[in-house]
Amino acid sequence: MPLPEMPLPEGMTPVRMRRVAVVVPRAALRDALVRIAETGCVELDRVEETGPGPAALRLHRIQGPGGPETAGPAALAVAPPDLDRLEDHRETGLLAGEAQLEERAGGAVRQGEVSALAGWCPAGELPRVAERLAAAGGALLPLPVPRGTDPPTLLRPSARVSFTPLVTTYGTPAYADLDPSWPAGLAYIAMFGIMFGDVGHGALLLFGALALRLGRPRRLAPLRRLWPFLAGAGLAAMLAGAAYGEFFGPTGLLPVLWLAPLHSPARLLTAAVVFGAGVLALAHAAGAVNRVREGGWAAGLYAASGIAGLLFYLGLALVAAGLVRHVPSAAVAGATLALAGLALVALGLFRATAGGGAGLAETGVRLFDVVVRTGTNTLSFARLAAFGLTHAALADLVWRGTTGLAAHGPAWWAGAALLFAVGTALSFGLEALVAGVQALRLEFYEIFSRLFDTEGRPFRPWHVPPAEPADAFPRR
Repeated sequence: MPLPEMPLPEGMTPVRMRRVAVVVPRAALRDALVRIAETGCVELDRVEETGPGPAALRLHRIQGPGGPETAGPAALAVAPPDLDRLEDHRETGLLAGEAQLEERAGGAVRQGEVSALAGWCPAGELPRVAERLAAAGGALLPLPVPRGTDPPTLLRPSARVSFTPLVTTYGTPAYADLDPSWPAGLAYIAMFGIMFGDVGHGALLLFGALALRLGRPRRLAPLRRLWPFLAGAGLAAMLAGAAYGEFFGPTGLLPVLWLAPLHSPARLLTAAVVFGAGVLALAHAAGAVNRVREGGWAAGLYAASGIAGLLFYLGLALVAAGLVRHVPSAAVAGATLALAGLALVALGLFRATAGGGAGLAETGVRLFDVVVRTGTNTLSFARLAAFGLTHAALADLVWRGTTGLAAHGPAWWAGAALLFAVGTALSFGLEALVAGVQALRLEFYEIFSRLFDTEGRPFRPWHVPPAEPADAFPRR
């Protein structure tokens, strides 16, 4: 559970979960389970030792030893169905729903005429679930969280734009951790834009995002939830392209607002490393918050991805700024801060060992690894500039070839147009793939490795839609 030492606004954390008990008359257990399955926001505890019920056995007979046959999705009948009729008519969807219901019912605790099940429910959904259960004669009761048990994690959903797939692809954050979906999504599209800076290419990505949002082409419909990434990446690429003066390459149609990548590579490399240092500092700060919320102030203070690591990194940044700006006092203050942070990291590493000489040796090796990784992770962001230069060089090559052919006269214009179209398509596809993969690599290895120290368990609510309309439920 989240620790009380560092409360944060709900928008910065996963959805707040409540431990609940579903209490209903024994005769109304099936009705209550159908209603819970229909709401789709309660995760019920499951008992693995329960054997297959009548519906599960019939479903297995239909499917046979070769595996399930093609069938519709699982559904639940509002009233108890005739299982023999469902088997005769091979109604695998309804049988699958009944099999799931039997499994959940098998985990119920029965005391006299009352049945009870335990589970998890988002705090904001409690009134709706309680109202649905009340119609079946039951109640939803809050329970204390068992000692040593963490609630499941549900990152905050969004009806329109969500970057949660980026986080869940890496893993499930612990329930006590911050919800990094939006910051991680914005960092991803910013890094992509730096590597793919071109107004024309970015506009193509925006058109692709719009088509994906509208479900076109249909064969890509399963990827529709990724349209925010595509749209954000396209917009970031257009902004970076405007700064670079790139429109399908250095065509001269746009002025250079900041720098031309091929003319100022060192400046672009420096800017990329500085950008990466800022991102890593924010990741260290978020990691420090997570360590405190996971294990308290003591655990957060000594962790390399906690407060100690943050002090070390900020000290190094201050040293670099002081040396670059020729401010000795800033460099000295930064060195002092960095040494203090490193000492705290060393103490935390030593406390995790068995002590003695072996513990000191192990601490030294791991401390060296922390220092090296800090430097390499920061310099790793130079790839933003490197791949941005590659993208600009390919676009420049295509444009030079196009203008070279066109300069031979009207007879060569068709060839120039073909070269421009094919070259742009090839460079667009190659660089979009490279930029997407590299931004993902930086997100996972440089940023998320500081945010997450432990992995949580995803919230898996039980949801089976009713076969009949909602108003078909009996009233009590």
